[in-house]
Amino acid sequence: MAKSSIEWTESTWNPVTGCTKISAGCQHCYAERMAKRLHAMGQPNYAKGFQVSLHEQSLKIPLRWKKPQMVFVNSMSDLFHDEVPIEFIQKVFDVMGQAKQHTFQVLTKRAARLERLNQELEWPENVWMGVSVETKRYLDRIDHLRQTGAIVKFISFEPLLGDLGSIDLAKIDWAIVGGESGPGARPMAVSWVRQIKKECIASNVPFFFKQWGGTNKKKAGRLLEGRFWDQMPKTRERAGLTPRDESVSAMI
Repeated sequence: MAKSSIEWTESTWNPVTGCTKISAGCQHCYAERMAKRLHAMGQPNYAKGFQVSLHEQSLKIPLRWKKPQMVFVNSMSDLFHDEVPIEFIQKVFDVMGQAKQHTFQVLTKRAARLERLNQELEWPENVWMGVSVETKRYLDRIDHLRQTGAIVKFISFEPLLGDLGSIDLAKIDWAIVGGESGPGARPMAVSWVRQIKKECIASNVPFFFKQWGGTNKKKAGRLLEGRFWDQMPKTRERAGLTPRDESVSAMI
C-alpha cells in the first residue's frame, strides 16, 4: 500500500505495473516517469521498467489493511491492458470482493476490453469502475462502461484536452475533471470544465474538480468559480468514510 496524494482517493495498490500508450492522454504519462525513477532506484516491482508486469505477491495486500479506505487500483498500470490475462484480473476482483471494508477504484482506457470481459467478472459492491476520456474521440468509452455490471460507474476527464460538447451521463455515478500536469503539460480551457460541470448538474451526477494542472499544479490550484468541487458518490458513506463537506471545503 502507498498513501496517495491524488485528491479523489486515499491509497494505491498496484498488483500490475507497466503499460503502453494507447491515446492522447498517454503522451506525458506520469506513471511512466515514475516507473523509470523506481527502476533506477532498484525497486523490485519495476525491474522491467515500464513493461507490463504481474505481481502475484502483491495480490493479498489489501486484506491486511484493517482501516476502511479508498484504494486506487493500478495507479501505475491499466488492469484491462491486453497483456494482463483474464485469470489475473479475476484474482484482483476476488481480492477486492474479500476486502469488503475498502472501496476500490479501477480506471481504464481499454474500455472495449472491459466490456468484452464483463460477463467473466463478479462485480462486488465495493468496486467502482471508471474510464478515462480526454477528447471527443474517446467518448465511446462511456458507452462501453455503461454495459458493465459495476455498481458505481465513473468517468475521469483527465487530462482534459478539448471541448467535449454534449455528454450522455445516463447510468454514470461520478465525474472527475482535471488538467494535465508536469513537463510539457497541455493547457485546459475554463470553458471545457464549465461545460462538464453544467452537464453533471443537469444529470445530478457528482462532480469532482481535481486540478487545473500545468507545469506548477500547486500554484494553479483547484479552485473553480471560487470554490472547491469535491463531490463524491453517495456510496462513499457505505464504505465508512466521511464525505468532504463542500460548504467548508475551502478550509480543508
